[in-house]
Amino acid sequence: MGCFGFLKVMMFAFNGIIFLAGAAILGVGIWVKVDSGSVLGFLQQIDNAPSELSQLLNVGYLLIAVGAVLLIIGFLGCCGAVKESRCMLLMFFVIVLVVFIAEVAGAVVILVFKPLAEELINKLGTEASASIRKDYGKNSDVTGLWNATMDTLKCCGFNNYTDFTGSPFYQENSNQYPPQCCPSHDSPCNSTAAASAAGTTISGCFPKFLKLIDDNSVVIVAVALGIAVLEVCAMVVSMTLYCKIGSKTD
Repeated sequence: MGCFGFLKVMMFAFNGIIFLAGAAILGVGIWVKVDSGSVLGFLQQIDNAPSELSQLLNVGYLLIAVGAVLLIIGFLGCCGAVKESRCMLLMFFVIVLVVFIAEVAGAVVILVFKPLAEELINKLGTEASASIRKDYGKNSDVTGLWNATMDTLKCCGFNNYTDFTGSPFYQENSNQYPPQCCPSHDSPCNSTAAASAAGTTISGCFPKFLKLIDDNSVVIVAVALGIAVLEVCAMVVSMTLYCKIGSKTD
């Protein structure tokens, strides 16, 4: 197998993986849109949520769009390499180039508008805490979502255990807090136990989420750089095949 054949095989294998990933993301996007009990449904139930938060409700459409684009890229790359189609390879190159430029532009926008993002998060935190005080223990969707989140992240409330003060759960359980706020308890606990846990082992879910991102920041950056490198390599390989096929037909 010569260099040309090797490039064709690599192009096919690489884009086959992209095609499968696109199918998976597309499936998740469709599931998000049809699942009424998803996180999106919870976000819609937060009263007085920041207007910018409504954009998150389009995440299902975003996943569907991303999955569809990946499917198209994978299809063009695979078929372009196997059929030695210059048209498909050129379309593949252009689409990947556009995606690469969009990613760079998105990274710049995130850096530039970071203060706006922080302001949005602060607003979300205020409204999320208010939602807990209003619905936790009364609304099954809100209660179930927070229980699942706290069990998964080993956290308590959005900011801390005080988010539950005054909630229906708090009132129905004699001014006690959910057991997730006190890991040494299997049943609701009082403020002393919750405060003790908050000072030692249990933090709010949002601080815990930020810590999780911070602890894995190197991995996140490495993955982002790896994706960028793969995209550049894909463009180089596709253009190399495009030129080689052109020289064969001349």
